[in-house]
Amino acid sequence: MESLPTVLRGTCEPTCPKRATPRKLIPVLATITAAAAATGLAVGGYHYAAIWPTSQIFGRTILAGRDPNEYALTYDDGPNDACTEQLLELLARHNARATFFLIGRFVRERRDLTRRIHAAGHLIGNHTFTHPWLLYQSPSRVREELASTSATIEAAIGDKIHYFRPPHGARRPDVLRTARDLGLTPVLWNAMGYDWKPGLNPETILANLDKGIRGNRRGGHGSNLLLHDGGQAGIGQDRKASIEATATLLTRAQSEQIRFVTVDAWNETRNISRDHTAQQK
Repeated sequence: MESLPTVLRGTCEPTCPKRATPRKLIPVLATITAAAAATGLAVGGYHYAAIWPTSQIFGRTILAGRDPNEYALTYDDGPNDACTEQLLELLARHNARATFFLIGRFVRERRDLTRRIHAAGHLIGNHTFTHPWLLYQSPSRVREELASTSATIEAAIGDKIHYFRPPHGARRPDVLRTARDLGLTPVLWNAMGYDWKPGLNPETILANLDKGIRGNRRGGHGSNLLLHDGGQAGIGQDRKASIEATATLLTRAQSEQIRFVTVDAWNETRNISRDHTAQQK
């Protein structure tokens, strides 16, 4: 076969750029690595600010008071028929008040039970209408979730709602601003029983709470205890283990000189979130 002319052969044969030497690649790789690290830190920092319950980066929330002997029993995801009713009976026997963060759609179905919580002297808070991750919702959806829940609870009990706990603790700066625009003070927690996990017994739930309580005591803080009397999946969730853990806490408190309060006792002047905010500036 006749070979191609030299000119054509020069234009048709592929030419490869010179391979960069390792020394030339070092600055490029360093830049890529630094960018990846910065991105990772940014994502991690955002996640901490949005999810970690004691973070005050996106805005101040109620955490707890400055008295280590002061506890707040708080219950999410009710009202939930038998479990909430048993809890009300238990709290009444110990003359203790608690805070209940209720889901709006359950309140709509259990107005009488909602009224019984209020009539027993417990504090009721807003826990959204459908329990979404507010971190990923549009601003209009956030406002709708909060406003409709407050309206539903207030229609049932005939009293204003002033406190709000975001589901999963998830929030953005605008979520907290919207809550405050609606007259709601955001509340998080600093000790959790993890009682939403399937199969946990009362002893494990109590051990989880005690771990948080010990840390709070070391810091000179009260304990805002997160438990559940219901579940976001629907009315009828079994929370007997949470009730038994509560019973142990209430019995133990008598010998430990513990005082149970509702979260409204930790107002702006007593709330340790001021300390957390100052530390992060």
